[in-house]
Amino acid sequence: MAAAAISHLRRGAVHNALLCISLSRRRFSSSALSAASPLAAAARRLLSTTADSATSLSGEHYKPPPFDPFRAATLSPSAPPLESPPIEDEAPSSPPAPEEAAASEAAHEQATLACQEVELEGLKAGVEAVKSREESPEEKEAWWLLGRSVVNYCGSAVGTVAANDPSTSQMLNYDQVFIRDFVPSAIAFLLKGESDIVKNFLLHTLQLQSWEKTVDCYSPGQGLMPASFKVRSVPLDGNSEAFEEVLDPDFGESAIGRVAPVDSGLWWIILLRAYGKITGDYALQERVDVQTGIRLILNLCLSDGFDMFPTLLALFYSALRCAREVIGVNDGSKNLIRAINNRLSALSFHIREYYWVDMKKINEIYRYKTEEYSHDAINKFNIYPEQIPSWLADWIPVKGGYLIGNLQPAHMDFRFFSLGNLWAIVSSLATQRQAEGILNLIEAKWDDIVANMPLKICYPALEYEEWRIITGSDPKNTPWSYHNGGSWPTLLWQFTLACIKMGRRDLARRAIEVAEKRLSDDKWPEYYDTRTGRFIGKQSRLYQTWTIAGYLSSKMLLDCPDMASILICDEDFELLEGCACSLNKNARTKCSRRAAKSQVLV
Repeated sequence: MAAAAISHLRRGAVHNALLCISLSRRRFSSSALSAASPLAAAARRLLSTTADSATSLSGEHYKPPPFDPFRAATLSPSAPPLESPPIEDEAPSSPPAPEEAAASEAAHEQATLACQEVELEGLKAGVEAVKSREESPEEKEAWWLLGRSVVNYCGSAVGTVAANDPSTSQMLNYDQVFIRDFVPSAIAFLLKGESDIVKNFLLHTLQLQSWEKTVDCYSPGQGLMPASFKVRSVPLDGNSEAFEEVLDPDFGESAIGRVAPVDSGLWWIILLRAYGKITGDYALQERVDVQTGIRLILNLCLSDGFDMFPTLLALFYSALRCAREVIGVNDGSKNLIRAINNRLSALSFHIREYYWVDMKKINEIYRYKTEEYSHDAINKFNIYPEQIPSWLADWIPVKGGYLIGNLQPAHMDFRFFSLGNLWAIVSSLATQRQAEGILNLIEAKWDDIVANMPLKICYPALEYEEWRIITGSDPKNTPWSYHNGGSWPTLLWQFTLACIKMGRRDLARRAIEVAEKRLSDDKWPEYYDTRTGRFIGKQSRLYQTWTIAGYLSSKMLLDCPDMASILICDEDFELLEGCACSLNKNARTKCSRRAAKSQVLV
């Protein structure tokens, strides 16, 4: 177990050292204090070689496609190339002596392992606090419904169905276990100390991972995780009287539009990291089959162009951050870890620099010159000021901003997408200032984004000619319905995470109170319609599991905010070293990596 933990922790040394310093400043008994002081000292020594202790730690996009912000599709052919920031070559330094290198590595391992033990003890205490909470009638009902949704395979719980609506006989695929839908259920179970179902889910979905799966003669690629699976009973060896249970995966063969579920693997990695942090079961991550599964997912999503589809940007970034912590560090993984770091650095620069808009940026776009030809062009993507929609000038608050829906040559999609902006905060894809701006915007535009049910999946809805052209006159995605401006209660737990990370628990509490007024009485719908979320969605399933689990997770996280650390990623200064050039007006001038820590968070 110790060896597995050490391998796991090597990538998270800075974060854990900072945690130890924070914990050492809390109130301890005299015996605990004496044990914590050397630990904090070791943590400070670790940090002294990596980051300025006075530097702020807080950190921060994406755009879903028009009509399935929860599912990935194919690459947008008009997406611009991802711009990597230039990096100044540093003067070569003499390598340390082998003895010094070995001693330094041993010190790092010891410090990170000790810090992880402190964090694990804190999380275990948090689980006990969650268990001892006094639950409201709505929470008790939600737990009963969540328990009713559990799916068993060979006598063990392996997931939860998407919905358990007794009012309809047409279950379609709502009786299956969806990877993305199970995540809020998994978080609720982990917070309550019920981790076996999550472990079973991780291992059984890993067994379903694609090697040569095809959809209508098209191969999505090795490493693809299924969108969902179903437990079926089949005759055993042709015997009609004996049956065995099998897991039947769906890789998009039955999905509307036959969409390959590329996001499933990203959610799987995020959940794997959360499971390890809260249980301390790092041995699961070190298993050969798990490490192979991680590599297959990363090989798939690190292929050229994958991260350019706006649906995936924030989720992709978060999964890469998590992957750096769970992947085994050895000679065979060095190139993969280097590829992860390169992609993270380029992605953070690209999103922070080109996707962010606030009042100042929109005014700048309003005054853009077009058809610029030079290395120093300000309007790099040749955006025409006439593209600024009429609603935006009066909608954007003075204090606040957001990451836009999409960016292509000569085109910007200015819609606000909740899912991507929230995960940009949680994963630190957005900067500290940008993250604060996103929550400021949600607060200022509460009646548009929250209103009668949190949260709008996007704002505003596509209407009239835009709706007809982009959706093909889709009757399910009429304006202010479903993925076209509908309100989705499952976003509540992700909003709560973002608020906890930014110290705005008041906003999360306010949103939960809005949801509590209706969810139970409305029988836990999948989504709500109309501009302010007043109506239950016209095709919304009732007793939707991720609505139920999202509410429960939000309540537990709000009462025990330290537990949010299993999903949150703090700012990574190593990644920032490649992003300081985002502040340099001269695109041809190489930036200094040494300036990153002091400049990027301005």
